[in-house]
Amino acid sequence: MRPQRIIAPLLPVAISLIVGIVIGHYYHLEAWISLSAMAILTVGALFFFRFPKVQSVLVCIITAVMGFHLIQYPLPDIPIVHRAGERMLDYRAHLLQKYQQNISPDTYEIVAAMTLGNKTALTDQTRDTFNITGASHILAISGLHLGIIYMMVSLLVWGQRWRIVTQILTLVLLWAFAFLVGLSPSVVRAATMLTIYGLLSLGYRQKMSVNVLAFTAIIMLIVHPHALFEVGFQMSYLAVLAILLFYPLFYHLISDKWLMEHRLISWVWGMCMVSVTAQIGVAPLIAFYFHRFSTYFLLSNFIVIPCAYLILLGGLLLLLTSWSLIATALSTVVSVMTVSLSFIASLPYATIEELYPTPLQVVMTYLLIFLSIYFVFRSIYTTFDN
Repeated sequence: MRPQRIIAPLLPVAISLIVGIVIGHYYHLEAWISLSAMAILTVGALFFFRFPKVQSVLVCIITAVMGFHLIQYPLPDIPIVHRAGERMLDYRAHLLQKYQQNISPDTYEIVAAMTLGNKTALTDQTRDTFNITGASHILAISGLHLGIIYMMVSLLVWGQRWRIVTQILTLVLLWAFAFLVGLSPSVVRAATMLTIYGLLSLGYRQKMSVNVLAFTAIIMLIVHPHALFEVGFQMSYLAVLAILLFYPLFYHLISDKWLMEHRLISWVWGMCMVSVTAQIGVAPLIAFYFHRFSTYFLLSNFIVIPCAYLILLGGLLLLLTSWSLIATALSTVVSVMTVSLSFIASLPYATIEELYPTPLQVVMTYLLIFLSIYFVFRSIYTTFDN
């Protein structure tokens, strides 16, 4: 058992783009200067085709200059995408009205946020409960929600005989949902990654990797460079990066053979490790932006993740049928989830408040966490292999 490689081919390119965007955010130059620099560097990179390492460095520099340019002179919006987004949001308003007609206000605030991405009905008390327990991520449409929807749609339309057609249909429905909930950075990231996952699954290749994550970041930042400074974008990518890097390391602390023989424990252990590794990725950012750390996040995730499956399925069925039985079941699930989280929030030391790290401290914390975990597990696996 060996740890994953951290350095992926596209990761230096993505980092270069981020560096260029950050520099361009604070320092301004005329467009012709940055465009000329890109043109000169591109010609130079072509001349160094016999020196791959030099050419790779020049590609990273070109990407950094491109990020510097894009943050100051972003690409124009595509009108057809803008119009499609507005129409889907109008349709979402219609679906929200259907929810209001079938479920109580207490249930509506949770279901509207988790299934259609509308958080306007959330009360301050509900937000505080989810924030204190570390379950606020469940209220924002993200990779978890789109992954559940992708799985549901795949089960309905998947067929080995027409794999290409069914996969394309699944991805079209996935992107339709992304437009429906407003194309937030976390939704676009998740939809892009699942699109790559779906396309790679047709060729039976590696579907999720740091390289794929870097590729989605490059695409998103080229189209919308200002997303880099949004909290949702930063937390989304760091959570997924931590899962990709550290989940295999933590999960394989227990023998694969033993986990295969104990399926329930394997599922529980896997869910624990996903929660822990995702928390590693977002904890410093949460401390920086929200000045707190939730100590019972693992317990909260054991409650909200199964509930998320039931709420997404129940919400979809309610929109399709409007059956009172489904509305009752949905209200029950929401009630169980909120009561459980309220109890967790009332426990002693549920949250550590008044954390005010500086940006430099956040960066150094990430470096310390990532490097220490990587090298500790590297030594563990080296010992096992020997």
